[in-house]
Amino acid sequence: MKAWYKEALDTPLRCVERPDPDIQPGTVIVDVMAVHVPAYLMAMVDSTDIPLPVPLVLGAGGVGVVRKKADDVFNVSVGDVVALDSLVESGDIDHPEDVLMGLGEVGGRGEETEVVDAMRTQWRNGTMAQQVLFPKEAVTRLPGAEQYNDPGRLAFLTWLGIAGEGVVQSGQQPGDVVAILGATGQMGGAAVLVALARGASRVIALGRNEAALEKLATLDARVVPVRLTGNITVDAAAMSCAGAPHVIIDTMGDADSANAILAGFEALRDSGTIVLMGGVRRDVPIPYGEILRRRLTIRGSRMYRSSTVLAIWRMVEAGLIDLDKVGMVEVGIEDPKSAIEKATKTTGLNFVALKP
Repeated sequence: MKAWYKEALDTPLRCVERPDPDIQPGTVIVDVMAVHVPAYLMAMVDSTDIPLPVPLVLGAGGVGVVRKKADDVFNVSVGDVVALDSLVESGDIDHPEDVLMGLGEVGGRGEETEVVDAMRTQWRNGTMAQQVLFPKEAVTRLPGAEQYNDPGRLAFLTWLGIAGEGVVQSGQQPGDVVAILGATGQMGGAAVLVALARGASRVIALGRNEAALEKLATLDARVVPVRLTGNITVDAAAMSCAGAPHVIIDTMGDADSANAILAGFEALRDSGTIVLMGGVRRDVPIPYGEILRRRLTIRGSRMYRSSTVLAIWRMVEAGLIDLDKVGMVEVGIEDPKSAIEKATKTTGLNFVALKP
């Protein structure tokens, strides 16, 4: 099979021939249909500072068709279309640990324990390949997806699942006002789609890219685009233009300022919830007294549960989320450098889908 393979941290990512995976107890082999190529991938594969567990086949998330399953696997059948969840968990309830297949990113406190090292070794290979071996816990059956007429777009389920998990963690109810920080990025755009599908009365889409904001405004009359200024007071007031938000979802990218989040605390309705799931690269000074007096809730969210991506798929199937509103560029597996360059240039509610 062909795969995007990185031999060492100082060697380039290449498309190479790799052995087809062999079935093991508790696993499935999946023919990969499509994988979202994230915009940040170039920075990851070109850096020797990011500790990818090389050698590895790159890639997290995606969709595929079950080719083969072990005899002790009962949650999927051969021929099922499945979401590839990529998050591998230790299963220890008292001390949970997890890693992300195909990237090796460590969850929790980020500690590289013996368990984490073992998981990263056992499950190092990801989804940017023609076939992939996955533990049964990391695949989610998508009933009816075999009838979907544009498989490449299903790759965006990964981003919708991550964004959707943040919305689920927020406890958003129908009729709530929801503010999305960083809505002009791919993750933020996905969060806008999910919040709309879950019945938000207004979605305040906040970002700096005016063209992307204009596109978000065309999704639905309930979307209110707001340009972030970086001024906490000004942005907090703008965030409350449709009433104080019940929920704020942080999808800020690699931001060097926490001002948007601080504006969110200021704008949030009493007893409201803010979910942190973006990429702000600094600590946020928490307004302790306000959180206490106003009974605010702060949640963290990372990746997604199987139940969330299944719920997202049902929204797509029901027409509540229209994937045709997401711009897509399809790429093949032969030239990873060109594909990743395209992904780096793709912003807003657009994405690159690898179809290996």
